[in-house]
Formats: sequence, C-alpha cells, structure tokens
Amino acid sequence: MKYYLTIIFITIFTFSKAQQNPKTVKALKIDKSPIIDGILNEAFWNNAEPAKDFVMFNPGDGEAERSDKKTIVKIAYNNEAIYIGATLYDNKPNEIPMQFSTRDNFGITDFFVVTINPENDGQNDTEFIVMSTGNQADAKLSLNGEDFSWNAVWKSAVKLNKDNWTVEIKIPYSELRFNNTKSKTWGINFSRKFNKLDEQYVWNYVDKKVGSFTQYSGKLTGIENITPPTRLSFSPYASSNYSSFDGTHSFDNNIGMDLKYGINESFTLDATLIPDFGQTAFDDLVLNLGPFEQQYQEQRSFFTEGTELFSKGGLFYSRRIGNTPTNFYAVEANLGSNEEIIDNPSKVNMLNAIKVSGRTSKGLGIGFFNAITEKTFAKIKNIITNKIRNETTEPLANYNVLVLDQQFNKNSSVSFVNTSVIRNGDFRDANVSALLFNLADKKSKYNLSGAYKLSNVYENSDKTTGYAGYLKFEKTYGNFQYEIAHSRSNDTYDINDLGFQRNNNYANYSGGISYRIFKPTKHFNQYRVSLNGDLNYQNKPNNYQSSSINLDAFFITKSRFAFGANIMKNIGSQYDFYEPRVTGRFFKQNAVFFSMGWISTDYRKKFAMDLRAGYGIRHKNNNLYRTITFSPRYRFSDKFQLIYRINYSNMTEEKGWVNELDNGAIIFGNRNIRTLTNTLISSYNFNIKNALNLSFRYYWSPVKYADNYYELNNNGTLEASNYTAVHDINYNIWNLDLSYNWEFAPGSQLIVLYRNSIFNSDEMADLSFSQNLNNLFKQPKTNIFSIKLIYYLDYNNVKRWL
Repeated sequence: MKYYLTIIFITIFTFSKAQQNPKTVKALKIDKSPIIDGILNEAFWNNAEPAKDFVMFNPGDGEAERSDKKTIVKIAYNNEAIYIGATLYDNKPNEIPMQFSTRDNFGITDFFVVTINPENDGQNDTEFIVMSTGNQADAKLSLNGEDFSWNAVWKSAVKLNKDNWTVEIKIPYSELRFNNTKSKTWGINFSRKFNKLDEQYVWNYVDKKVGSFTQYSGKLTGIENITPPTRLSFSPYASSNYSSFDGTHSFDNNIGMDLKYGINESFTLDATLIPDFGQTAFDDLVLNLGPFEQQYQEQRSFFTEGTELFSKGGLFYSRRIGNTPTNFYAVEANLGSNEEIIDNPSKVNMLNAIKVSGRTSKGLGIGFFNAITEKTFAKIKNIITNKIRNETTEPLANYNVLVLDQQFNKNSSVSFVNTSVIRNGDFRDANVSALLFNLADKKSKYNLSGAYKLSNVYENSDKTTGYAGYLKFEKTYGNFQYEIAHSRSNDTYDINDLGFQRNNNYANYSGGISYRIFKPTKHFNQYRVSLNGDLNYQNKPNNYQSSSINLDAFFITKSRFAFGANIMKNIGSQYDFYEPRVTGRFFKQNAVFFSMGWISTDYRKKFAMDLRAGYGIRHKNNNLYRTITFSPRYRFSDKFQLIYRINYSNMTEEKGWVNELDNGAIIFGNRNIRTLTNTLISSYNFNIKNALNLSFRYYWSPVKYADNYYELNNNGTLEASNYTAVHDINYNIWNLDLSYNWEFAPGSQLIVLYRNSIFNSDEMADLSFSQNLNNLFKQPKTNIFSIKLIYYLDYNNVKRWL
C-alpha cells in the first residue's frame, strides 16, 4: 500500500523559530566510492561528522527520541555522488515489520528518509526513502505535496544487526539539480518512521503548526569543488505484443528509447523516441450519463514523471495527446450513399515528445514540453464499387507547453504558463495563457493566491477569446484556519484542446473554516473538523445556480483506528444550466441532503478493512441515493497480500436528460440507476525486485427508465410528455491484468503481462446479476499477451566499458 506522506507533511506556508537556528552537518570528501552493501565498514565512516539527536515529528511535537531507538546519520561525497550512512538503533530488531513490496509502495515497514535540497530554497525537495526490507521509494516534495511518479536511479542497501539496522545510500549527482558553485550550503533533513509504534522522528525540528516540511531543512556544508560527470542516460526498450479479439489476431514488435540529458547542472532534457504505451493500465471506466466529459488519470510514465512544473495552472491534461481524433464522430455523419466504415481509429499515435525542465540558482523554474502526433485516417468503402477512400480525422498536430515559475522568499511564487495546439491544415488550433501568483506574508501566516487565464481558439477562420480567473485568501497557521475564494469564467473560455474543463460561464464564491490538532490528546493522535460553504452563479447573465454547506470530520485514535463523516446540504432550489445540453435552458430541482460515514482499521494488523456508507435524499421528492463500500484486506505473509473492494450504489427516481427532438423539445426521463463494482488487487513479492501482481475490476451499471417521460419547460420544471422510446442501458466492463515485474538492475525492468477484457453495453437492464454475467461472457473477449524489456544505460558507465 502506498503511503502518501503528504498527509503528515502538512503543506502550509511559513517560517518558524526552528528555521532561525537549523542544525548543521558537514559532509566528508572521499576519494574512493564505498561498496553499497548496507555495511558501514569503510574507514571514512568513522571520520564523518554525525547528524544525531532526532526529535519527534508525529504524533508528538519535538520530544526527544527514545534512548534505545536513536538514529545517527553520516554523509560523504566525491565527484560522482553523495553517500549517506545511517545507523538506526532498535532494541528489538526482530520485531521490525518487513512486508515486501515493489518500488514506491511502502507496505508495513519501518523506513528512513533523506530529504535533499541543493539550492536550499525551501520549496523544492527531493526525497530518497529506504525501507527496512531494502525497498526504495523516491519523490519530489514541494509546497503542493509529494509526487511519487518521479523515479530516480540510485543505489541503497540495508543490513539487519543485533541492536540496529543500517542503511547505505548512493545518490548520483545526475539525480539532483543544483548550481555548481565552488562552495554552497545545501538543505537537508532526515526522517525515521517506526511503524509498530506509529511514531516518526526528524533530525531538524519541524513545527507542524506553521509551514511546510520543505521549509525546515537543516544545513549540509562541506560540499565544494566537485566536478559532476556528464548527465546522460538511455533507456532503450524492446517489446512484443500478441492480441486476439472476436476471431482476429495480431502480432507486433516494437523498439524505441527514452533519453535523459543534463543540459547543465540545473536543466534536463527528457525525450521519448518511438514511444510504446502498450502496457499502460486500464482506465477505470464508468457509465457517464451527465453533460460533462469524464476525466481519467494519466497512465503513461513519460507524462507522469517529473511533470510538477507542467501541472501549474491546471492547463495541461496530457491525455489529450494521443486521444480520440478530432473528427472521429463525424465520420459516420459524413458517409455517402452506399458507403460503410472499414476502419476508424479511436486513438492517435504519438510520434515523439520532449520536455526540458529545471530551475536556476535565482529560483526561476523553466519548463518546455513538445509532442507531435501523426496524421490519422478513417477508411471508408463503397460497397458497390469496392473503392476505398481515406478521410482525415486528425491531421499532423503539435502540442506545446511553456512554463516560467519564479520562486522567492521560500514561500511565494509568480508563474506564467502557455499551452498551444497547432493542427495542420484547416483544423482547429488553440492557445491558452495564464498568469499565476502564490504570495505569503513575511511570517507566512497568511496567503494570497490567484490566476488570470486567457484562451484563444482558431476555427473556421474565426478567433474566439475567453477568460477565467480566481482569487483566494487564507490563514495558514495554527489550530484554526480559514479561507475565502472567488472564481469566474465567461462563456467562451475553452482550454479543452490541451487542458481539461467541464464547464465555463460561472461566478462562484466559497469559504471555509477548520480546526485541527498538532499534538495528541488523551484519545486521538489526529483530528480535523471543517465547515465549508459555496454560492454559485452564472457569469452571464448573473443567474443564481446553486449553494451548499458542508461539514466534514476526520479522526485517528491512538490505536490507529480512523473514522470520519461528512454532511452536505443544499440551500433552496438548485438551477442546473448544464443538464439540458442547450444554452439558455435550465433544470430546476429541490435541494439535496447527503451524509456519509466511514471507518478504517489498523493496517498494521494482518486483517484490516475499510467501510464507507452514504445516504442522500432530495427534498419533497422520491429521489434517493444509497451507497456502501466494503474493502477487507488480508496479509497472508510478508510476501503475499490480497485486497478486495465491493461498492454498491442505487439511485431511485432520478430525473435526467435523454434526448433533444428535432422541434427543440428537451426530453427528460425518470430512471433508477444501480452500480456494482468488484475490485480485487493481489500481489506476491518474491523479493523487493520480483513481483507477481493481479488487478481485476468488474463494473456493472444497469439503468432502467420508467414508461413516462417529461418535457422540460422554459421555467425549468417538467411536464408529462407523450414521447416513447427505449433508453434503458445495461453497461458492463470486465478488466483483468496479471503481470510479472523484475527489476534486474537499477532502472532496468522485464515486464510480462497478460490482459483480458470484455465490454458490453445493451438495453437489457432487467437482467439479474447471474443472468447479466452469462450475457457478458457471450460477448467477444480481448486477450493480450506482451513482454517488454527496458535497459538503463548511463553514459559514464558505457564510456568505461568501451
């Protein structure tokens, strides 16, 4: 299970007394690189200055470390890398939890964290984490949280001893970004987690009430006159894929390469040449009856690793690259007489992509991204003449992102972001720009953030301009915190060529207040209670749309039992301007009351579970919503774990859009929606480098409409209609992934994958669960078997081989 340390490293913005007098440790210059085996037997470790006297970070606040569980860390360096040797004392080493897992997955283990910031700017840390099993994790840590999608190539080893366990780490300079001056003070901190005790300690004190973990670095001195090696690495790959569907078979082989080049000490070029995304995970598709596009998580590693700069402003949704062709749905409408579609690709192939990113010594972050996708055709056949013609559904296209991000005062930044999509020929082009700011006062007790965004769409020789923006003010310290915010957009704002936007033409107001603790009480290690409200209008005209208040509570007991609840209540009638799918029309509904409660038991035990239940009702209406999710998990051994999740939800008497008639009438239906999702996740880890993983998901959502339909009136109400049609839906998705992963060398992997999937959507919403399964298994199945080999090559090692 992945632990997101961001829950602990609370991202607020400020300084503290601890920052005025940070601890200091000096690195020792060495000539010969140590053997990374977890045994600190090299003579120089005895001469290195120790970083010691850790203090509690969680659940307490600054208490001294336990006398039988002290931590001592030493640091050395040469022209190739920085080395960390840590001795983590424990009077009961046989009780240290040792659940095996793969990279970036913590499981139930103790772990040791090194947080480095060569520029010591208080905002951009790099984390290297080693678990008691020897497993690795790494992340980029900023004021916005942690990014575990970033993967570095570094070495580490652990050794379990009589009264301690030792950690030895080698971090090549190629994995760090810094301005190579003669002598410079780096920011550094260390953290140690005791899973059994549920305690975490840090070297340099971190005040959780004020500031982010990144702003509490200690000082690392002594690193000077280094000559880092050339930062150049290659990751060539080769893959073979066999697939079958409905009696057809295909086999293909691919080769390609990812390249990483250090332009200088601060900036890096990443490129993917002939990319292969054949082994990306399935999307968790759902039935979407609403007016907005469904957003899905990016699965392709090139678009998830090291993209923190490109996410600023929310203008870059990488799924647009290689997505459905622009004119995919127009092909059928453009068919001539006696024509049929032979092939209409639903995805566009990406030819190549590059990204350049880094930050100068003055705090200026620069990010540049560019991708090119190929021209895509639909094949159409005349059934009389057998002549085949091609219709362009997506031309050759260029996608571009530029980010300039100036950070200052260790807690503030101003950014400029520009995205553009240029399609060849007469197809639609787009350009979006944004100015962002995030400002904190000198003591960082208060924060002001905002943005102004401008979109331009070029289509049919016309230019359409739109704008959007927001402004938020926050109190960001202490037990009581609050915020107020306003966001606004006009009706022509459109970023969907390279961004993701559900709607525009809004004017929204929101605010909230919260209370949380930073020290344990008699019964709780943590709790937080918050009250939020929002008021939403159309921007033009200034029509009231909706409003709500929301009460949320979260608690963790000393025995690590977590529970919470949420209550949401609309105020007055709600006006939905989007469900009718026609500009200027709206759907008036009564207010909703919704409540949700949940519990989560201690994951340290072999058996644990999560339970969540919710209930909603629309006032003066039979529209009800019920949902329950149950997720037990069992750890059979330190190598084998199984997690099962079942969710059932049922919405009755919901009124929703079904059709728009030729005469302009908008038809609504009265529907009952059931959704059942079964998910199974299992892993068997032979060791930290070899794992067999199973991921299964079955999603079923039948929608049954009543015989009576309605027509939407101009005042937003519904009246009976004589419309008759069948709109029942029986929606099924079955996905199974079985994979074997072997990390046979740092940065190198062998991945073997078997995939089985079935999709079916019909009108048989009356089927029982067993009848529906029988019907589903009669549908054609997709079977995929693939094998992929990725080998990491560092230029400096290759040079020594030659």
